[in-house]
Amino acid sequence: MAEAPEVIVFDVNETLSDMSPMGARFADAGAPEQLAKLWFATLLREGFALAAAGDAAPFGEIGAEVLTGLLDGAGVPDPAGTARRLAASVAELPLHPDVPEGIRLLRAAGLRLVTLTNGSAQVAEKLFDAAGIRDEFEALLSVEDAPAWKPHPSSYLYAAQQCGAQEEDMMLVAVHPWDIHGAARAGLRTAWVNRTGGTYPSYLARPELTVASLTHLAAELSADV
Repeated sequence: MAEAPEVIVFDVNETLSDMSPMGARFADAGAPEQLAKLWFATLLREGFALAAAGDAAPFGEIGAEVLTGLLDGAGVPDPAGTARRLAASVAELPLHPDVPEGIRLLRAAGLRLVTLTNGSAQVAEKLFDAAGIRDEFEALLSVEDAPAWKPHPSSYLYAAQQCGAQEEDMMLVAVHPWDIHGAARAGLRTAWVNRTGGTYPSYLARPELTVASLTHLAAELSADV
């Protein structure tokens, strides 16, 4: 069992939300199904490039513009309009099956729960309202209010300031190794959610915990609360 942190900071996109339905939505719009993964990866790349240069732009704006170019290249009619609709549908994704129970267990253990997303807080709110878990979170934080996107250190420091907590008393929970690495370098504790049995990259900072689900995370932490 691991010592429980004061605050758990959740990534949202892919960590809590299940983005697998996006492929079918792309196909329904006349685009190749695999373009969904390319779009998300390209969107992150552009956001990371801005962060590395000390700049920032909203997730939704980057996402729609990137997707317009990809859809146009794939010959999809009305690429700009289709891109806006597909990008907006991220707010209508389901949560992973383990998320509602895991979140409730962690909150019942007395832990403070917040999010820190590269997307908008409004998207997170819509996802959580639909699942009936919005009230389990103390705050829904977004890098739109921080100096830069994750994994820039300033994004994690922003979360610590908003929570009134020390970085070492917070634990970042994410499926993305790049997010784990950034949080670790900023002084946070980390937990990697590995639902797919993947291999963690050797060149990034190792997570303190590796769990298969949020319910497993709750089991790891609740005994020490």
